Amino acid sequence: MSGAGTFRDDFGASVVVALVALPLCVGVAVASGVPAELGIVTGVVGGLVTGWFRGSSLQVSGPAAGLTVLVYEAVQTYGLPALGVLVLAAGVLQLGMGVLRLGRWFRAISVAVVHGMLAGIGLVLISGQLYALGSVEAPRQTLAKLGGVHVLGAQADWVAVLLGVGTIAAMVVWRRVPARLRIVPGALVGVAAATVAAALLRLPVEKVRVTGVLEAVSPPGWGDFEVLASVGAAGTVVALALIASAETLFSAAAVDRMHDGPRTEYDRELIAQGVGNSACGLLGALPMTAVIVRSAANVEAGARTRAARVMHGGWLLLFAVAFPQVLEIVPLAALAGVLLHAGWKLLPAKAVAALWRTHRGEAVVLLATASAIVVTNLFEGVLVGLGLAVAKAAWETSHVHIEEVWEAEGLSVRIVGNASFLRLPKLLDALDALPHGQPVRLDLSGLRHLDHACLTALEGWERMRTPLPGREGVI
Repeated sequence: MSGAGTFRDDFGASVVVALVALPLCVGVAVASGVPAELGIVTGVVGGLVTGWFRGSSLQVSGPAAGLTVLVYEAVQTYGLPALGVLVLAAGVLQLGMGVLRLGRWFRAISVAVVHGMLAGIGLVLISGQLYALGSVEAPRQTLAKLGGVHVLGAQADWVAVLLGVGTIAAMVVWRRVPARLRIVPGALVGVAAATVAAALLRLPVEKVRVTGVLEAVSPPGWGDFEVLASVGAAGTVVALALIASAETLFSAAAVDRMHDGPRTEYDRELIAQGVGNSACGLLGALPMTAVIVRSAANVEAGARTRAARVMHGGWLLLFAVAFPQVLEIVPLAALAGVLLHAGWKLLPAKAVAALWRTHRGEAVVLLATASAIVVTNLFEGVLVGLGLAVAKAAWETSHVHIEEVWEAEGLSVRIVGNASFLRLPKLLDALDALPHGQPVRLDLSGLRHLDHACLTALEGWERMRTPLPGREGVI
């Protein structure tokens, strides 16, 4: 394809992606408890800074619904001025991981944990946005939010609820219109419809509050870095870096399956995300990650090179600088509807059903991870999921099988598989059940792994038995 044709495709795709990104940037910022402009700032950085890197040419970065829970908790705990410090530190950590070539290792994370993380985020997002939909102040804890849903009907602003529900309905219906019309993203259609309805009917609903992009940008001061001395803040930094990196690299793998262009270079992409988050931290903005919704829109719109995502950042900057007043007429309920829809799409119902039919252990890890996130928080919930995944893998790889064969010399017992401490009780029970008073030949040649605990136990068991003379390769 000629250079002019490539530019034309990238230019058109950049407009589509910017239209997809705009309502999501604002909605994620509002849900995170920060000024709406900071979401746009992060989207601009995701295009104009991260977009230049060659890690993943068609993947688009910006503020993500998957980080709203963690950011909201951080802002509530440490305050808005500390957010820039936390994001900057997370970006530096991502840079370090990329330089150390750790990007490829994120592909080793259990898919069940990732789906569980997304499901937990979706549940937390839905529980919070139900209150935002009805313009009701939400409890701080997720369990309290879920427990108080039944009283929302009495407190909700039903005009706002109808606007939000109408936004969701417009997004769902828009997916069924002819493909030539769907070049305009459904989220934009839903928000625009709700905004027009609120303006024409003069509905008394809350709108987005705008102070201006330049006024919203607030670089951290030296005093703000003191927050990093807190153990909780350090944990937040690690969580931001790991979750943003995992979401980015999993998104990259998905985007690679959508096009025939260059494959993702995972370490370079991790460095790109680190640079982008460092820039966002210096501006006091939201953290970024690659977002599959924007990335898919970029590919489907015909993008050819990374120029499309760079230009999408330029469109966001132009809109934020030239037309900030447009945001002030957008109802908050419409953004809540967009995020409710996003949260619902994060719930992996099909994945749970498929895993339950084929790998129930994986389904249990997924459900446990999601439940732990709802009960505790995102970081601790993911740690629970990773711990369960490791324990499950250790248990499954420690299978050991005992075969008993009677030979002319006596009983031969062959142990096959992986003998680890996890299977030691089963192994000893089987050996203790062997007939007493008869010689037993114990064959360990079929073992792929024998840990110290099992070796010690087998040596102790051997001393209690009468060994066969002249045996070879036997205890």
